[in-house]
Amino acid sequence: MAGVRVSGSIFQRGSASTPSESEQDSSQVQSPELDDRKVRRREKNRVAAQRSRKKQTQKADSLHKEYECLEQENGCLKKEVAKLAEEVKRLSGVLKAHEQICPLLLRPVNLVTMPRTTDGIPHCLPR
Repeated sequence: MAGVRVSGSIFQRGSASTPSESEQDSSQVQSPELDDRKVRRREKNRVAAQRSRKKQTQKADSLHKEYECLEQENGCLKKEVAKLAEEVKRLSGVLKAHEQICPLLLRPVNLVTMPRTTDGIPHCLPR
């Protein structure tokens, strides 16, 4: 098949491209040094890929543990919010009941400032 060299590559005409016999011979006659380099490079790549997968797995495990802790904390906080809402409701009821019977709220209030006491805090008492 005819080939045309264009900037470092060969464009071959025809339906199938097969390497020429000289290219096949050169690929089969590699020196042991090239084979060793290829084997070392593949081994190094394999180890790096294992390391990468292990690191990715550890990160996923770490994120999963963090997720579980946050879910548990979120559940506890939701329970606390519900408990505090119930307490607010209960205390509001207590306050409402107290407002109906409190003598201080039922009569007019005149606040008189009393002289300072020994502790230095002014007292405001209803009269």
